[in-house]
Amino acid sequence: MKAFAAKGNKISTLSAIETERPHLNAHDLLINVEAVSVNPVDTKVRQSLSALTEPVILGYDGYGTVVERGSKAHLFAIGDKVFWAGDVTRSGSNAEFQAVDERIVGFAPKKISKAKAVAMPLTSLTAYELLFEKLAIDPTGADKNKTLLIINGAGGVGSVATQLAKKIAKLHVIASASTPEAIVWVKKMGADEVVNHHGSLVDDVRHLGHHHVDYILILNAVNQHIAAVTELIAPQGKIANIIEPAQALNLDPLAHKSASFSFEWMFTKAVSQTPDIESQHHILNQIAQWLDSGKITSTMTQNLGTLTEKNLQNAHEMLENGHTIGKIVLITDEK
Repeated sequence: MKAFAAKGNKISTLSAIETERPHLNAHDLLINVEAVSVNPVDTKVRQSLSALTEPVILGYDGYGTVVERGSKAHLFAIGDKVFWAGDVTRSGSNAEFQAVDERIVGFAPKKISKAKAVAMPLTSLTAYELLFEKLAIDPTGADKNKTLLIINGAGGVGSVATQLAKKIAKLHVIASASTPEAIVWVKKMGADEVVNHHGSLVDDVRHLGHHHVDYILILNAVNQHIAAVTELIAPQGKIANIIEPAQALNLDPLAHKSASFSFEWMFTKAVSQTPDIESQHHILNQIAQWLDSGKITSTMTQNLGTLTEKNLQNAHEMLENGHTIGKIVLITDEK
């Protein structure tokens, strides 16, 4: 099969290769990949590579058709349209075919394009697990009007988290954004109020009339924002973070507030084969239903066209420049 792989840590090493179709484990599906999305994790994995003996196929969002099933796979039928976010320890979606554990795969939305659908799996899983598992927010609206601060609301995860928090959980959402375009975007996603994460978060949030907030999501620069976050979180409030700290975090100010701090890594369930791994199948099915019903919308902002070496390299470069809003997608099959 044809694939696109990194042969080193530079963008220029992303190139087309010919390789064997992947072997299926018992719970796997073999999927004919029709569209992919590019995430910051793609660039981070590539940057971590050194001199390689084997190329690494990246890609952690995919949309496609089931063509084969492993011996224990039973959740899908041959021919089903599916979408998924994959497993960072396995070959990715930048290929004609990918083997994916069916327990982390969902039925694809039926009422939106494959380009719009493929933008959603990784960020939706991350946002859902942040809000409804780590922060324990009630998705039925029982926490209506409680306050949530999302740091970096215009990014891929922030764009979905804003929608889930506002449109599903009915929270009051304060999102951070630092450019006019990003401010327009987070308001479009449903943010009630906007602050600038390049300024003083404490001053900005309190200027809006919120001395404390009930929940906080940290989606970038955790070391930069930790002091403001521990100041702003309410007593018994909850904080969740997706960024690996560059240095130790000072969480001492949370002690007398009895506030919690959680880490979220979307790949944990797949990599560690946790007992609740199949929850990601159900989450993606729910996301698909919300997309088809219009309760949430796709965060795709740029479709770079066909998956080619040049277009994939361009996507990596755009993400590394750090100013993307929403999600970048590529189409591998124009049918």
